Amino acid sequence: MDMVYPTLDLEKKLWKKGFKIVVGIDEAGRGPLAGPVVAGCVCVTSKDQVVDIVRDSKKMTERQRNEAYDLIIKKSQGYGVGIVDAKRIDKVGIRQAVLEAMTKAVEETEKMLKQKAEYVIADGGIMLIEGYNMESINKGDLNHYSIAAGSVLAKVTRDRIMNQYANQFPKYGFEKHVGYGTKLHMDMIKKYGACEIHRLSFAPFSSKPID
Repeated sequence: MDMVYPTLDLEKKLWKKGFKIVVGIDEAGRGPLAGPVVAGCVCVTSKDQVVDIVRDSKKMTERQRNEAYDLIIKKSQGYGVGIVDAKRIDKVGIRQAVLEAMTKAVEETEKMLKQKAEYVIADGGIMLIEGYNMESINKGDLNHYSIAAGSVLAKVTRDRIMNQYANQFPKYGFEKHVGYGTKLHMDMIKKYGACEIHRLSFAPFSSKPID
């Protein structure tokens, strides 16, 4: 199967329509049982700012993601990251937490740009942020550069946070599963119970997760 690399085709169409500041966003960590949900936002305004190795972060190795992360930060017109922790996820539900993380990421990008985003493109299934021209696109991180770059920032940031938590809570093996419900993680939860970064509104801690 040929490797799919995202393009700037959509961004270019939006630029031609007059939306010069287009930002792409994606999130990492919607499904894990522990740790934060993180959103990444990236704005490029020309092809010169594109990092060629970027694609959907799930299809990149850790080394490729780390290399791409550094280049995205170096080359992009603007970028931002939004982080919402497990306690907030338990309080408001994962859908609202994702929305809050994305909003924070866009606002951080706007601070760097010193202007408001004119159009937001996001990976599919994401709630729309009020006050923006925005669309949510199925397989957006696969096909559209700004979203894919946002996915890299989100994934790398979250993995680094979970590695820090692995040092803080070494019994759970967070460096191996980054909070997802693997057999190892479930076994450690059965053995040790929850720690302070577990999402208590998620199964197996709660039979009624908050959406």
